[in-house]
Amino acid sequence: MTFNYRHGFLKKLYQQLPRAQSFTYSKPAARRGVCRVIMASSTNIPRVLSIQSHVVHGYVGGKCAVFTLQRLGFEVDPVYSVQFSNHTGYPTFKGSVFDGKHLQDLLDGLEVNELTNYSHLLTGYIGSVSLLNKIAEVCRKLKEWNSELTYVCDPVLGDEGRLYVPLEMVESYRNTIVPLASILVPNQFEAELITELKINSPADGFKACTKLQEMDPHTVVITSMTLASEPGTVTLLASTSISQDRGPSYQQVSLTIPRINAYFTGTGDLLAALLLGRLHKRPNDLSTAIEEAVASLQSILLDTAEACGEEVLMAPRSADVCNKRELRLIQGQEHLVDPKIILRCVPNIAS
Repeated sequence: MTFNYRHGFLKKLYQQLPRAQSFTYSKPAARRGVCRVIMASSTNIPRVLSIQSHVVHGYVGGKCAVFTLQRLGFEVDPVYSVQFSNHTGYPTFKGSVFDGKHLQDLLDGLEVNELTNYSHLLTGYIGSVSLLNKIAEVCRKLKEWNSELTYVCDPVLGDEGRLYVPLEMVESYRNTIVPLASILVPNQFEAELITELKINSPADGFKACTKLQEMDPHTVVITSMTLASEPGTVTLLASTSISQDRGPSYQQVSLTIPRINAYFTGTGDLLAALLLGRLHKRPNDLSTAIEEAVASLQSILLDTAEACGEEVLMAPRSADVCNKRELRLIQGQEHLVDPKIILRCVPNIAS
């Protein structure tokens, strides 16, 4: 380690640095007012490139994911697929949809400055086909730089039978994006669109998981299934090809979640971030990772529902109502890092 200094405060700073750290300061850099401190210990902190929607007000898309992952100990660099004033459930929203050139320009800047050492790529809502195609290129490039990159893909296409995006994006996900993903987190409708299979039962859901895994993701989590036989609950299914500490029977699990009779926006975005964080820490314990992620999500939703009150939860979606229903992510942030697990996964006995 070399260190050249002329200023007393730099000498003092150097003397205070632990031995595990390195400090680089050069005279030319000093003239530009640039001082670069490299913490050796920080190389162990996972870094996420998060590409998804952003809102100025509220908590959906990246606004959910970035804060959540930071609280879980990740460095997060956000790229906006869209930037809106608020989420699209409000009566009015304003903003811009970004394209592939926008992403390429940002990546070029990161590459020139050697800032592309990501451990994870996370994608959510993508507002244009050109951006989706560019994400595929970016993912391949990131994997060249880090062959161990984990790509967590939330293929935001729609929900409850309604598409949010142009139909052509379904084929792009199926043929281009899903084969690049490590972990895929669709809801029931999205899993049906990509696999072209109808899901009416847990057995159907696990068949869809298997078909998606055959496209190359090692882990698939169908985050929310509604079964006609169980209207009061939501079912989550998960399947992984990674060996599990609890044995092979836990490579396919399900979790039954009591339904909260209210509509919130951003729940899928929050769950995708929680799953990334928990699965990173527990790669061989899918069940516990899911239990922790769902416990955090449910606690945030219950806090939000309690704060809203029944009148707000049942009211038509005016701007005021939408604002009151925004996820109470900041107020409930301790739930993100210290979830109280109540619901437990069960293995798929038929697997």
